[in-house]
Amino acid sequence: MNIVRSLITLLAALWLATAGAQDFVPVPKLNARVTDLAGMLAPAQRATLENVLKDYEARTGNQIAILLVNSTAPEAIEQYSIRVTDEWKLGRQGIDDGVLLLVAKDNPPALRRLRIEAGRGVQGVLTDAQSKRILQDVIAPHFRQNDFYGGLSAGVSAITTLLDREQFPAPGRKPEPQEEPDTAGASLFPFLVFALIFIFILASRARSPRNRLGHAGWGRSAPGVILGGGFGSGGFGSGYGGFGGSRGGGFGGGFSGGGGSFDGGGASGNW
Repeated sequence: MNIVRSLITLLAALWLATAGAQDFVPVPKLNARVTDLAGMLAPAQRATLENVLKDYEARTGNQIAILLVNSTAPEAIEQYSIRVTDEWKLGRQGIDDGVLLLVAKDNPPALRRLRIEAGRGVQGVLTDAQSKRILQDVIAPHFRQNDFYGGLSAGVSAITTLLDREQFPAPGRKPEPQEEPDTAGASLFPFLVFALIFIFILASRARSPRNRLGHAGWGRSAPGVILGGGFGSGGFGSGYGGFGGSRGGGFGGGFSGGGGSFDGGGASGNW
């Protein structure tokens, strides 16, 4: 009987969770850098912002997106923003240089109406405090005058100005791999020691009266010279060249998230 009750309780909890999830605002597909689902921008304004963000991404590799929705209720803007960045994956993988500027036009103040979500890789310059200042001091004054385009333009300008203070990898390139310590020399070290001991023994025998007649012949077969030449050119030299040639890469064409990650950094606000 207790097992049956437990199963009924579990099924009820799952049903409530599913029903609640169905009420959440869905995350739109990422088809553009500016997604206006709230009708806050004229087509020409949206196109201008799109081109600005496109040019900035081409120049720096940093990926900024704007999402305008009517409401995130019943979620607060922070929870909805995390769902968006989890699905869109703005920024380059391993660099995490994505930024989301989210506006929920009709949210009640308790759920917040403005949000900057900063990727892990940009939080050194786009700090929580700086994000808060951009929302309150740059964007909000324009929004209070119903100048949504002016607020978004000024906000993007402030964000890009901060990002430009950081040295990110060039567009189309992945982070440079850290150079691993050279183990080739360490692996050849025992052989070098053995070769030196062998040379020392041969030299000692060559100095003895018994082997003085063969002293000239020893010089023609010195193993130390052969081993040293092979290590200097064929070993370390070619290996270093191969490492240098393996650098490069980037993420492909067409607009989509580059695989960047977020951890909740940023700020929220109202106007």
